[in-house]
Amino acid sequence: MSQTYYKAINWNAIEDVIDKSTWEKLTEQFWLDTRIPLSNDLDDWRKLSATDKDLVGKVFGGLTLLDTMQSESGIEAIRADVRTPHEEAVLNNIQFMESVHAKSYSSIFSTLNTKKEIEDIFEWTNSNEYLQKKAEIINEIYLNGNALQKKVASTYLETFLFYSGFFTPLYYLGNNKLANVAEIIKLIIRDESVHGTYIGYKFQLGFNELPEGEQNEFRDWMYDLLYQLYENEEGYTKSLYDSVGWTDEVLTFLRYNANKALMNLGQDPLFPDSADDVNPIVMNGISTGTSNHDFFSQVGNGYLLGTVEAMQEDDYNYGL
Repeated sequence: MSQTYYKAINWNAIEDVIDKSTWEKLTEQFWLDTRIPLSNDLDDWRKLSATDKDLVGKVFGGLTLLDTMQSESGIEAIRADVRTPHEEAVLNNIQFMESVHAKSYSSIFSTLNTKKEIEDIFEWTNSNEYLQKKAEIINEIYLNGNALQKKVASTYLETFLFYSGFFTPLYYLGNNKLANVAEIIKLIIRDESVHGTYIGYKFQLGFNELPEGEQNEFRDWMYDLLYQLYENEEGYTKSLYDSVGWTDEVLTFLRYNANKALMNLGQDPLFPDSADDVNPIVMNGISTGTSNHDFFSQVGNGYLLGTVEAMQEDDYNYGL
């Protein structure tokens, strides 16, 4: 019998049931930006002030950079330490959807902005000190960290760092503005919630194998990293939101999501902020329930989500 050179993936021999359930969840909720009628938001866009339009452009520029990094560096870094072949398949799915997310922002730009405005947005994105620092901190871990550190960095990015940008479209949605732009963001949030929880679960499997002393040492590193990221995020948030007076509300939202990231990693929350402290308009928007769209005129979150039930945190407790 010849020696095995390469093994075929066998989905009938599952080593970790979470791989299968996550794959099924991600494929059920597959979407593309081309199916969202962004041009229906043009009337709302024209009514926004120049300050609001500037904020929207910068927010989505920042999100584009982070999704680009996650699709190019982040998932590749995590891929090196998979436990099962099915985990690698799930990461392939995640990586593709991160590219869809990054491309979606360009669809928003091409609908709402002029060529010159788009160029200005990307120039700002590629030069903002806080945004570039955020990318540097995370990507350096992707390049030089160990397997567990890379998963922490990824979970912080997916569950915490994106949310300074997500606040804006969710706020407008709650005020009946830019509903289709917000639809894309809700679809992205739905994906990111699965990505962050899944990678956090894989982190916990490895973390639980460490001796207690190493766990304590690693936990200190995790909290130090979160403090460092939050301090930078304060500067980033002020640079974006001071002009519209939303800075304090966004920081509350960020602290709430930082705690969610820690929970995904099986750790205790760091900040006192809870969902009750977050602007209720934004919390309502973050819900990934169905949207009220006309089935024949436009395809939206409600149609795409029809039979998809959100993953619950308990679903990831299998094997922990």
